Amino acid sequence: MLPNKIRSKPVYLDNHATTPTDPRVVDAMLPYFSNSFGNPHSGSHYYGWEASDAVELAREQVAGAIGASSEEIYFTSGATEANNIALKGITRFYREKKNHIITCVTEHPCILDSANELASEGTRVTFLEVGSDGLIDISSLRDAITDDTVLVSIMTVQNELGTVQPIAEIGKLCHEHEVLLHTDAAQALGKMSLDVKAMNIDLMSITGHKAYGPMGCGALYLTKKPRVKIKPLFSGGGQEKSIRPGTLPTPLCVGFGKACELAGAEVESEAKRLKQMRDGLLSNLDDNLSGLHVNGGMNHRVPGNLNVSLEGVDAESLMAALPDLAFSSGSACSSASSEASYVLKAIGTSTNLAESSLRIGIGRFTLEEEVDYAAHRLIEEIRNIRKNQQILLVDAAE
Repeated sequence: MLPNKIRSKPVYLDNHATTPTDPRVVDAMLPYFSNSFGNPHSGSHYYGWEASDAVELAREQVAGAIGASSEEIYFTSGATEANNIALKGITRFYREKKNHIITCVTEHPCILDSANELASEGTRVTFLEVGSDGLIDISSLRDAITDDTVLVSIMTVQNELGTVQPIAEIGKLCHEHEVLLHTDAAQALGKMSLDVKAMNIDLMSITGHKAYGPMGCGALYLTKKPRVKIKPLFSGGGQEKSIRPGTLPTPLCVGFGKACELAGAEVESEAKRLKQMRDGLLSNLDDNLSGLHVNGGMNHRVPGNLNVSLEGVDAESLMAALPDLAFSSGSACSSASSEASYVLKAIGTSTNLAESSLRIGIGRFTLEEEVDYAAHRLIEEIRNIRKNQQILLVDAAE
């Protein structure tokens, strides 16, 4: 157990919001901030060639992590931008031929907002529901696909629940109906093996900062077979084959490439370690606390994720009582909202339990003793909150 109740820094358990940059990634990036500072699009001298070579190596590393070819990788500022390019770019390009897309109610807000924007432009959008385990029903997807469907967009790993969707099966169904499949795999990179060909994926969005790489750099995978056309969101100098024009940030691309290389090489050993710590934490909490509910079930979940609700405990109050732990009550992208998580509502969680939910993300640099400490502190403060509530109830009755 860690010696001090409140340490110089809290134990970090919010690796779904962002991950610390791996020191090996930082080392790879550093030269491109100073000595190798060229613009990768400057093709007339050494400095540009040097930067371009580094970017192209990074492109190969990104491709290697997901089973793609380097020609199918387009650098972006992150998964949000890649998601916008995918949904809006595909839909707007093919609108005259097909004008129906399918997605899911538990997608990231940038997918839901993009779908609603497209709906306002006249595209028909179907939002699939999910079960209590967070999974879509394949038969519902099959029933939703029509001759007018151009694209299905389903997250590989849900960012709050850690739920892993059956993407290969979804992609197979899409291809049987000549429909494109896009997946937001931001939370999947480095947490599970990815192979876009085997998984029948046509477009994939990923980002660096969820996989121990730098913030501000991600990628869109766009299949070459079949050849897919996209209407770009931006105009510019033609970089990234005009799919995403703009000067590429060489240091960030290099860091993202290195992070992808490490993710591909270490995914199996890391998953085993994270699962052991996650399961140990859940067992510890379950043995010592009543009224514990796992949100989304444990059968289809990435190893480092735990999302639980605790009866009679307000998550915001609990976090305030635990300044020595850094975790969240929902996803970082929607944490500004005072409403209960729309994802938990979608799986049938009551409002009270949704407001008591904790999302714990264990990562590459989480230590076993930190997880043990977190369990101790959670149990301690949850018992205190419940005890104080009982005292208040008794006082109110008197």
